[in-house]
Amino acid sequence: MAAPDSTAVRTALWRALHVEVDPPPHVFADEFGLRLAAPGDGWRDRDDMDPATAGRYRAGMVARARFVEDLVTEQAGRGVGQYVILGAGLDTFAQRRPEIAARLRVFEVDQPGPQAWKRARLDELGWGVPDWLHLVPVDFETTPWWDRLAAAGFDPDEPAVVASTGVSMYLTKEANAATLRRIAGFAPGSTLAMTFMLPAELLEEDERERHEATASKAKAAGTPFVSAFSPAEILELAREAGFRDVAHVSGAELNERYFAGRADGLRVVPGEEFLVATNTESFENA
Repeated sequence: MAAPDSTAVRTALWRALHVEVDPPPHVFADEFGLRLAAPGDGWRDRDDMDPATAGRYRAGMVARARFVEDLVTEQAGRGVGQYVILGAGLDTFAQRRPEIAARLRVFEVDQPGPQAWKRARLDELGWGVPDWLHLVPVDFETTPWWDRLAAAGFDPDEPAVVASTGVSMYLTKEANAATLRRIAGFAPGSTLAMTFMLPAELLEEDERERHEATASKAKAAGTPFVSAFSPAEILELAREAGFRDVAHVSGAELNERYFAGRADGLRVVPGEEFLVATNTESFENA
């Protein structure tokens, strides 16, 4: 059975590290992911878990997770009943927030091997897979994910929240455009929250060097960054796909929303930002 993707494990560990080393209030508290990943006692000794050097990366992970979860909570309160997570990895919304998740139909879309591993771990931990949680295995290279989603019980006539974080940079611009077109065709009232990578030339020099080092590591790991977008470009791509209202949520806005006033100086690393797009009324509070 395939192991979980290394980036999914790293994300889960950074979330756990935020709770362990950063003072409260915690932006996002997820200790379920650590139990799911089961990295062993020495996980804090990993190079990428150094609290000092990884600070802004873990800040980025918890900020984007909190942003999506705030959006899902808001939309569920408005009556939206479906939540789709593209590239779900070791997401733990269903385990951490059952009081909200149980009122939704939650669809976790991911590669077959890692998802089979996750299903087995959920069973091992005694958490299981409740009726409202649908694990949707998809080979993204050969199978349209929306076909698998429909087969798993997704209702195209009902609105949904769709989250895609840490995915777009691994897809071509054409593949991203196709994904946007597909989601724009969901039922009116549907909302997409998608992260995208800024081009290196839009970053300050020191941040550009850090970005290039990260890109080099991603390439060496066999998961190269393929695409990046300026805010204007991603907004235009979303409009062309058919979304009626689009918004760009910058890293600076995430810092203001989740890290303002912190004495520890925790801030997100520049370079990854949010597109929020809806095919009906404007997204408020973005």
